Amino acid sequence: MSRTTNSRQLPDPDQAAPEEPETPEAQPPADNPPAEKPEAPAEGAVAPTGTEGEDAPAEDTKDAPEDTKDAPADGKAASEEPVARRGWRARHPVASRTVTSSVTVLAAALVLFALLMPNDPDRFRPAVFARLPVEAIFGAAVLIVLPKTLRLVTAALAGLALGALTLLNLLDIGFNEFLGRGFNVVLDWILFDDAQSYLEDSMGRAGAIGAVIAVVVLVLAVLVLMILSVVRLANLLARHSGRATRATLVAGTVWVACSALGVQFAGVQFAARSTAGAVQNRVDRVQATLKDEAEFAKEARRDTFARTPGDQLLTDLRGKDVIFSFIESYGRSAIEDPVTAPGVDATLTDKTEALTKAGYSAKSGWLTSATYGGSSWLGHSTFLSGLWISNQARYRTVTAGDHLTLTGAFKRTGAWRTVGIMPGVQKSWPEGKFYGLDNIYDSRELGYQGPKFSWSTMPDQYALSAFERLEHGKKHDKPLMSEIILTSSHQPWAPIPRTIPWDEVGDGSVYKDIEKEGKRASDVFYDSTKVKEEYGRSIEYSVTSLIDYVVKYGNKNTVLVFLGDHQPLARVSGDKADWDVPISIVARDKSVLDKIDDWGWTEGLKPGSKAPVWRMDSFRDRFLTAYGSTPRP
Repeated sequence: MSRTTNSRQLPDPDQAAPEEPETPEAQPPADNPPAEKPEAPAEGAVAPTGTEGEDAPAEDTKDAPEDTKDAPADGKAASEEPVARRGWRARHPVASRTVTSSVTVLAAALVLFALLMPNDPDRFRPAVFARLPVEAIFGAAVLIVLPKTLRLVTAALAGLALGALTLLNLLDIGFNEFLGRGFNVVLDWILFDDAQSYLEDSMGRAGAIGAVIAVVVLVLAVLVLMILSVVRLANLLARHSGRATRATLVAGTVWVACSALGVQFAGVQFAARSTAGAVQNRVDRVQATLKDEAEFAKEARRDTFARTPGDQLLTDLRGKDVIFSFIESYGRSAIEDPVTAPGVDATLTDKTEALTKAGYSAKSGWLTSATYGGSSWLGHSTFLSGLWISNQARYRTVTAGDHLTLTGAFKRTGAWRTVGIMPGVQKSWPEGKFYGLDNIYDSRELGYQGPKFSWSTMPDQYALSAFERLEHGKKHDKPLMSEIILTSSHQPWAPIPRTIPWDEVGDGSVYKDIEKEGKRASDVFYDSTKVKEEYGRSIEYSVTSLIDYVVKYGNKNTVLVFLGDHQPLARVSGDKADWDVPISIVARDKSVLDKIDDWGWTEGLKPGSKAPVWRMDSFRDRFLTAYGSTPRP
């Protein structure tokens, strides 16, 4: 129906009269309507207003039919109609005010939590969240004075930034828990792919997908809720700008006074600026990372043995079968922690005796790894390259170059066949060329037909058995230099395989029943005592498998160097644990160990508490020098 004005309109004589609807609608008044006695209004209805003696003018007849149609027919007052239309807020005003206030309080609490949230779980205590953040005062002052559009845009961006900072703090907490360091916004994104692979190996594909979905939902929820919270608080400040301005001035004055006086609450500075400090800290870390990357590229080009010819390298080990073996997560805590030490120490003592009976001797010491809780490849590359590879940028830089590695030195001599046994490698590994290995056997080439044991693709005893079958047990025209990675002690340390007679290992099918007998990761990993116990058992298994292999398959020319790549995560090694790992050299030829008499290492497989501790990157040059290599930078 067309909109009418206060002027009268004549009906169109050419237009057919519409059929009368079942429910008549109110029609606009015609020109010169017949005088009729107006009907008395229904009880409680409001009489129309207009000029005396005339009908009320039709101001907007477009909406008239809808108003008439929707008017209550039971005699209720028209003035009650907006109340019904407003819904539950009008019917339940107290509940509405309560919900509104609660949402506002929750929004304020979420913002304050994000502003005061520490990135270290050890600092989570009530006093930390009872502080006055300067960022909240400054943010309120800015939002109060901005016009509406700019205020909403600023609030949304501030909420997004605060949500991102909250997520980074959560990443810091996770990285500190597992890797003993904070999250590096430049280098650590690549680790999410490894984390996803770890989840899939540990929890299965369905569990990994569920975990990824949960993480995505968490990220979106944090960002969206933070934006909505800041926008809500910004609108509240604008509606009550007078009171908000006075409160902001008072809060600012209090903050300045408390900051100047050093006021503390429960040992925590009351005037907080943690968010600004966190942002500055991250900026500093980014700058330091970029600077370190440039400096390390220069450092990697310097090498004490870069130009040493092959005939002047490792002259005192010629004719020896040398094995370098890394035991996953074999850290100092395995030997010294009250929960794990009894079993691990007993195993080391027992295996030292077994070696002695077989004619071998051993010496042990400590190395400080470049990584903690994970990122094993950083420990491997640090040990073999003689460079401190403490992050992914350094790893990429060194593996892209031609810096001499310990394994590469054996290859340069031309006197050894160099091989790698890598059960943890499950896809292409281009870095393998950097290490100077003639042949690399990854998990797909070792012939294993049994089940995985959590993350580990195969038991250590099987990996060693495959090494014997594929390389060590065959006749060669050169001695072997081998790098063997043992993975059964990888977290979450359940289920753990057990040693079996070597002639029963076969293709690994025998491990199907052994895997079923083991414990589930979910029953172990989150129990602080059980996880330590199972971690200790995994180290016992790995050490037993390795030493039993040497005793059974070694000979007078066997030289074994084995060590841990890093400490286990903080849940096992303890908060603020050192980054030390044990290292041992085993040989039957007494002259091999005589070469390192001046190292001060402990006799046997268990390093003493007072044995020397060296940085892991120093080992390459010490080893090359001890065994007859001539430095030529």
